[in-house]
Amino acid sequence: MKELSLNILDIAKNSVTAGAKHIGILLHEEADGWLTLTIQDDGKGMDEETLRRVTDPFYTTRTTRKVGMGIPLLTLAAEQTGGTVTIRSRPKETHPDDHGTEVLATFQTRHLDFSPLGNVTDSLCVLIQGNPEIDFTFIHTAPTFSVAFSTEEIRQILGNEVSLAEYEVIAWIRGYIEQQYE
Repeated sequence: MKELSLNILDIAKNSVTAGAKHIGILLHEEADGWLTLTIQDDGKGMDEETLRRVTDPFYTTRTTRKVGMGIPLLTLAAEQTGGTVTIRSRPKETHPDDHGTEVLATFQTRHLDFSPLGNVTDSLCVLIQGNPEIDFTFIHTAPTFSVAFSTEEIRQILGNEVSLAEYEVIAWIRGYIEQQYE
């Protein structure tokens, strides 16, 4: 993928498919050029066999196609900069009170092969509008700024009568996040 924001969108969609009710997307930038991306969910998790095979592009749990490129492409993007990808998962069957998956990827942003971050705001808005029932938390910290957003907070203000998928709500969310980046 040409931008990390598209990897974020893809991995978070896996969390949606896994039945997550809450998805956390965390970006942390260090002054020395290291970027850490963490995507956490409370979905059904993966058993050990699936966890071992998830980095294989010819393995997927989808029935619509025979390849799954999301994790392998994220791994490639990280490793080509000298970074890594670590995946931890606890299946709901064996951990009914503490299940879900965490994908942690590190990137050296100063490396020639680093993919640009891209438009994270657009990826977040697509996720929220397409899945308004899911709580998303987004935090992006760097030495010079901090951006934070939570759909749970917005839902508390709006109540249950207004969907987060409404155009006006998404437009406000987009503006709120973009304003924090200014």
